[in-house]
Amino acid sequence: MISVNDFKTGLTIEVDNGIWQVLEFQHVKPGKGAAFVRSKLRNLRNGNIQEKTFRGGEKVGKAHIENKKMQYLYASGDAHAFMDTNTYEQIELQTSQIEEQLKFMKENMEVHVISYEGEVLGVDLPNNVELEVIETEPGIKGDTASGGSKPAKLETGHSVQVPFFINQGDVLVINTSDGKYVSRA
Repeated sequence: MISVNDFKTGLTIEVDNGIWQVLEFQHVKPGKGAAFVRSKLRNLRNGNIQEKTFRGGEKVGKAHIENKKMQYLYASGDAHAFMDTNTYEQIELQTSQIEEQLKFMKENMEVHVISYEGEVLGVDLPNNVELEVIETEPGIKGDTASGGSKPAKLETGHSVQVPFFINQGDVLVINTSDGKYVSRA
């Protein structure tokens, strides 16, 4: 058991028969009444995000999540194959389990497959990934003065807003938490 006063971003807990990851938290001590902790939690089984308030000092169960480094091999219909790089053991995950992460995953990419008591919950990506631009409008000379942006389609099929100077074939660094352009690689 862990006290809600000890919450940290990224901590995994068991609440209401679910496995949750703490995304944000805030300790609130009003002038009148008891202290409490406001939190934003993500369900690791279905990806839903929920805001929950706990009384100060309340205890919740700590979930021990196993992280296993694996390589994304290929997609076959609705199934996606991953291989443990040490034991060569392979597992398959359904598209519904990793729908959001697929926007940033390409074949042969190293990822962390997260599981809880033998149940595979999903995939944890690195903070930033490098993806190639396969389609975007060409930049026009002098367009950069406005500081605007244009859409670009990446090799995974995901579209992202990029500055005007980005061209087809450029490799970009993309933030996986918000899906936004960071820089050129």
